[in-house]
Amino acid sequence: MVLSANQPAPDFTLADETGAMRSLSEFRGKPVVLYFYPKDDTPGCTTEACNFRDDYHVYAENGVVILGVSPDSPKSHAKFKAKYNLPFTLLADEEHRVCEMYGVWGRKKFMGREYDGVFRTTFLIDPQGMIVKVWEGVKPEGHSQEVLEALRDWQGASA
Repeated sequence: MVLSANQPAPDFTLADETGAMRSLSEFRGKPVVLYFYPKDDTPGCTTEACNFRDDYHVYAENGVVILGVSPDSPKSHAKFKAKYNLPFTLLADEEHRVCEMYGVWGRKKFMGREYDGVFRTTFLIDPQGMIVKVWEGVKPEGHSQEVLEALRDWQGASA
């Protein structure tokens, strides 16, 4: 079951694209966009990542941290990040423990085949570590704009 708004975002530690261990708690004090995606360098995931990249200056100006999580390896993340010049951190959840913790791992169907994988899901987490908003079944195209709109609404309400 996917975590929902108004509950604490569980802390975790995963390797980033450089192999350094990063914890969600190290970003306390800043809003975090935590997005889960199925696989590096696939069409939908590339679209989603590049949209976050293209809007990154707006996130940065507002002190927002973006963290992408998938079951790919740090090495795969490094190649993906370099190929598309992604300015944010990618985290490797190779055993999909964090995906399971957040409720975004499960049975999927594609072209008649069933397999376990990541449900494309994004969490907006406030500076105190509470989940503010959850997007399930994310459509990659235009998703960053949806997140920015929610951020504006949330920041306006909390100002």
